[in-house]
Amino acid sequence: MAKKTAHIISHTHWDREWYMPYEYHHALLIELMDTLLETLDRDPDFKSFHLDGQTIILEDYFQVRPEMKNKVEHYIREGRIQIGPWYILQDEFLTSSESNIRNLQIGHRDAKQYGGLISKVGYFPDSFGNMGQAPQILKQANIDVAVFGRGVKPTGFNNQVSEDASYESPYSEMVWQSPDGSRVVGILFANWYCNGMEVPVDEPQALAYWEKRIPDAEKFASTNHLLFMNGCDHQPIQTDLSKAIEVAKKLFPDTDFVHSSFNEYVDDVFKELPENLQTVEGELRSQRTDGWYTLVNTASSRVYLKQMNAENQTLLEKVAEPLATIAHQVGKPYPHHLFVYAWKTLMQNHPHDSICGCSVDEVHREMVTRFEKSKHMTEMIINESLDALMPTIDTSVFEGKQAVPFTVFNTAGYNRNGVVEVTLELKRRYFSEAHPTVLAKEMKVEPVEAGAVVDAAGNVLDCEWEDAGVMFGYDLPKDKFRQPYMARIIKVRVQATDVPAFGYQTLAWVPGAAKQAVANLATEDFALENERLKAEVLENGSIRMMDKQTGHVYEGINVYEDAGDIGNEYMFRMPEGSTPLTTADVKAERKVVENSPFRAVIEVTHNWSIPVSADETLQQEQIDIVDFPTRKAQRSTEMVPFHIVTRYTLDRGAKRVDVHVTMDNKSKDHRVRALFPTGFQAETHVADSIFEVASRNNVPAKEWKNPSNDQHQQAFVSVSDGKLGLTVANKGLCEYEVSQDNKNTIAVTLLRSSGELGDWGYFPTPEAQCLGINTAEYAIIPHEADVVTSGAFAEAYSFPVPFLTRQTDVHVGQFPAEYAFIAWEGEQVAFSSLKMAEETGDMVARWYNMAHEPRKLSVKLPERVRRFYRSNVMEVLGEALYTNSSQEVSVDLGAAEIFTVGVKKQ
Repeated sequence: MAKKTAHIISHTHWDREWYMPYEYHHALLIELMDTLLETLDRDPDFKSFHLDGQTIILEDYFQVRPEMKNKVEHYIREGRIQIGPWYILQDEFLTSSESNIRNLQIGHRDAKQYGGLISKVGYFPDSFGNMGQAPQILKQANIDVAVFGRGVKPTGFNNQVSEDASYESPYSEMVWQSPDGSRVVGILFANWYCNGMEVPVDEPQALAYWEKRIPDAEKFASTNHLLFMNGCDHQPIQTDLSKAIEVAKKLFPDTDFVHSSFNEYVDDVFKELPENLQTVEGELRSQRTDGWYTLVNTASSRVYLKQMNAENQTLLEKVAEPLATIAHQVGKPYPHHLFVYAWKTLMQNHPHDSICGCSVDEVHREMVTRFEKSKHMTEMIINESLDALMPTIDTSVFEGKQAVPFTVFNTAGYNRNGVVEVTLELKRRYFSEAHPTVLAKEMKVEPVEAGAVVDAAGNVLDCEWEDAGVMFGYDLPKDKFRQPYMARIIKVRVQATDVPAFGYQTLAWVPGAAKQAVANLATEDFALENERLKAEVLENGSIRMMDKQTGHVYEGINVYEDAGDIGNEYMFRMPEGSTPLTTADVKAERKVVENSPFRAVIEVTHNWSIPVSADETLQQEQIDIVDFPTRKAQRSTEMVPFHIVTRYTLDRGAKRVDVHVTMDNKSKDHRVRALFPTGFQAETHVADSIFEVASRNNVPAKEWKNPSNDQHQQAFVSVSDGKLGLTVANKGLCEYEVSQDNKNTIAVTLLRSSGELGDWGYFPTPEAQCLGINTAEYAIIPHEADVVTSGAFAEAYSFPVPFLTRQTDVHVGQFPAEYAFIAWEGEQVAFSSLKMAEETGDMVARWYNMAHEPRKLSVKLPERVRRFYRSNVMEVLGEALYTNSSQEVSVDLGAAEIFTVGVKKQ
């Protein structure tokens, strides 16, 4: 029999913040790193330490210990401290596609700066499910192996690994394949990532230790190389490990014990991998388990965090980066340093215990500040980019009309229509002229002449406007002190039509212009109607929606459901035997609050009553650490008001109804969802995920015991019977379920209230009850066929991306009043990113093929471009696609391919 090798890998799984506030963990990290360096100095047999796959640990350490940087870099160069490939250990499903890529890019970037080799292991030790496109992403980053803890084998309370439940591979090693066919070797921590912690030095204890641990590892290993992870969550360094290994060698001479690293372990495993490894495909979400410990309901814990994250990601990926890239084409330097700062600040909220909302309250208070910091830096980048672009736009077409021009920018990646609002200054007077109070008084009495908005062709557009009086403002010149002023302003709302992707449209307010009246969109019987849709708001506040393109009518759309929740921040659990309440039979107040030819809004108010909390049993069960699947608590019989205000919005020409919900939450221990019965016969549905629209079964696997089958989503969830489809897009609402009945109802979680962290102890989290005002935004999109083949995905992806407006003056510029810097076409292809690559200095754009068969992508890029090349997610130089005078390139995309094109200027 071949000799076994026990690879002992020293590590610590470092959650930056979790059951204690960040700085508590931070202090322990400093102690851990100090001890690690002392151990490396003292013990040459302490061969290596794996720094948890995330480079941010070094940033955190050097904040307090900058004097240790040279020593750390020395051990990194020696290979005794293994770093990378990530910046942080993210939750893959709650962070966007591009956030996952930036995490990998910045992790590599920072690891290079420390002068050592990057650990080329796709490290996912504790992700709450693994994205289906991970193998493709890793392969494009030249990583051939993924190591993960969850997704194919059940784990339970306190991460106990089940011994007898179903397992999708007979080995801890398997082949993991993405939808495009990319394959990596997947290695599961079959006995968790702490199976080699605290190795005894005492011989009798070591004998008992290894007599159990070795067979446990052999049970799942496909080779003679056994993995033992020497560490756990915030585990201090085992400083006597060298002695413990010598004791193990003495006791078990038939096993070769080595203090190893992932690079060494993986190399040895690859040499012996059998040919009959099981292939697991796509997402690893623990669907072949009982469903109680998937941790999926972190997608709805503290929804406000997910909403702030979605807003930040959207501003960075779909606004700031493309806008700064366009500004770079007109000569403005691309602010890589500011983007790295904004992304890092945002990603500090992306670890799985942070963005998942499953930490103590202090952690999530600090997250709010980080979100605001990242957002404010991103807004500064946006404003600076607009400042650079505005002088280049030719607005001379409005010469002689007393016009006030403004430009509408569309960075969503798809041509769009939409209603935009802009505040226009008709006159400005600086404080240098007089005291601001005097200026305000004088300017208020100046009349404002009625007018309208016109486009560059002279067409008068439907708009609304109001005299908004006088407003304070200020300039911040680059060469002098701030310049405060008072301005006479109007507020204008207008419908922008056919604004090109990666482009803009310039309009102008023109005094004296007028447009003939057109019928408004709302009717007296509380219906919204345009050319495509009719949505009747019923007495219970739900809507009956007709898709005029297909003639199909959807009934009972947007009923609210409230259910008790006796789970925790990780998992939802409805009290046994209880039935959710709904607004299906609750009469609502309705009123039309906005009505014009281009937009109408109907407001609905529900004055509902729901239980105040769970009953007293729940708190005692929490204190006693009763596992949530076995809890007996019920809902309280005491009722409190639950006030919900819903605004339904329909724009002219829109393909969707937008919904804004405001909830005044006075109740604890419950979950609120919006229901969308599709009525379609379908066995599967799709949800937007990481670089794919993932198909998922409506009915879970036979092993599933949890009554709920909640799932993660990014931009949307959709159900189709092949002929018709209904899609619900969202802004930061990451949890949904598709019912297992004949209605195939989509249920989207709007709010979840929970009073404890959960997992391995009792950690109260009163702020996770989310008392007070909570909001939610989503859009209802009916369509033909499914969401991908119909093209409805473009509507869903555009929904959260704001239009940008900026006032300008009349001047000559190099670009026309309406222009697109980049144009592209691709059936069933989705836009992902437009930015400048830091390493090459080239413009890079990324798309992905949503179809599981080849598709074609055509791209037209700016003038002066002479070379295109096929890059990858790391945005490096690659295969040339074109080297002639054409600015167009056509690419054949493989099935489900993530495609990045690099662009060099002449």
